Amino acid sequence: MFRRAFLPHRQVRPQPLVRMLSCWLLLLFGYFSVVPAQTIYAAENCDLISCNKTTQSEDDFLGCSRRKQVCWEENIREAKSAANTLGNTISILNGQLRVQELRIDQTVAEISSLDRQVLDLSNRIAGLDLSLDHLTTILVQRVNKHYKTGRTNPPFLLLVSETFNRFFTNYKYLRITKAQTAEAMQRAETQKIDYDQQRILKEEKQAEVEKKRLALQQQQTTLSSQKNEQQFLLQETKNNEARFQKELEKTLAELEAIQSIIAGEGQESKVSDVKEGDRIASIIVGSSVCSTGSHLHFEIVKDGSNRDPAGYLKAIEATWNNSPDGSFGFSGDWNWPLNNPARINQGYGMTYYARVKRSYGGAPHTGIDMFSKDGGNTEVKAVKDGSLYRGSIKCGGGQLRYVKVEHKDDPSMNSYYLHVNY
Repeated sequence: MFRRAFLPHRQVRPQPLVRMLSCWLLLLFGYFSVVPAQTIYAAENCDLISCNKTTQSEDDFLGCSRRKQVCWEENIREAKSAANTLGNTISILNGQLRVQELRIDQTVAEISSLDRQVLDLSNRIAGLDLSLDHLTTILVQRVNKHYKTGRTNPPFLLLVSETFNRFFTNYKYLRITKAQTAEAMQRAETQKIDYDQQRILKEEKQAEVEKKRLALQQQQTTLSSQKNEQQFLLQETKNNEARFQKELEKTLAELEAIQSIIAGEGQESKVSDVKEGDRIASIIVGSSVCSTGSHLHFEIVKDGSNRDPAGYLKAIEATWNNSPDGSFGFSGDWNWPLNNPARINQGYGMTYYARVKRSYGGAPHTGIDMFSKDGGNTEVKAVKDGSLYRGSIKCGGGQLRYVKVEHKDDPSMNSYYLHVNY
């Protein structure tokens, strides 16, 4: 059965087609062997990137965790660039949760590493301290001995020595004593410098640990907030894509209408001059054009740019109806545009609806949505003296009504009051 192995070897020439296929296979194999793994993460399921802090070294785990974070961040970017659907929004939230969890894992690993470094430095400093104490004792002994021998000069040694050999021995001992003293002083100085450097390094590492611990607390708070937002979204939408799109259509139409109003495209007519506190409108009760419920959308515009109304309104004890967002402060001196203020339905800026649901196309909410605390008083008042205008603009198949006050004390500033009857 082994006879064929001893037959003369006959060279077989590959056919042209075979050679061509072989070259292509080699090229493909070479390409995939040199392409960095990170370039194909976006096409992979990020959960397939396995990171294990118990089986991997510290550096390997941190590197793996960061690569996985890059993968999730790329998936989030892809989801954000896609159409705004409930499914994409949930995917974005899930990705953000995973990224935050990875950041927490990385921070915990970094704290653990720093703690070990601090412990090693503490042990090293303790050893240096003992060594320094020992060197100090030796140095004191050497200095004393050097002081005693140093008082004996070579001519005197020659006179008191019985023989020249005895003189040479004493003189050699004197030189050795001086050298040992100098060496002990040098070692003590080196140990002192090393001790100080290690102590400074330890203090720096301890400060870094504290900084990381604060970052960890902030990351854990952010993670908790993101989980709350995810739960709120699921409860609010009840996984109903049609409902999600209907609400999105309203908010986007409202944003377009507000931008057009500020650009001067609304149909407006001047009514009269008004004083601060004068009644200028009333809130529409229930749903209205581009609105899902009773509220006043109060907006401040200066020099054509939106401003946060919270910076102008007086501080009050508000009722917060803007979950999952939390409370915020008011730091101005203006009276409120409502009686019995205020129940806050949504704040200014990147609120939950702007940030998570992308209700305004990625843009911030440009005003404050509010209502009276008791819900029964719908009167709207001017916050400043000025000229009152009544206006309307097309929004979502209807006409959105609003009033505007051009402020007398600052002609570059206007206040807007939306979702109202005249």
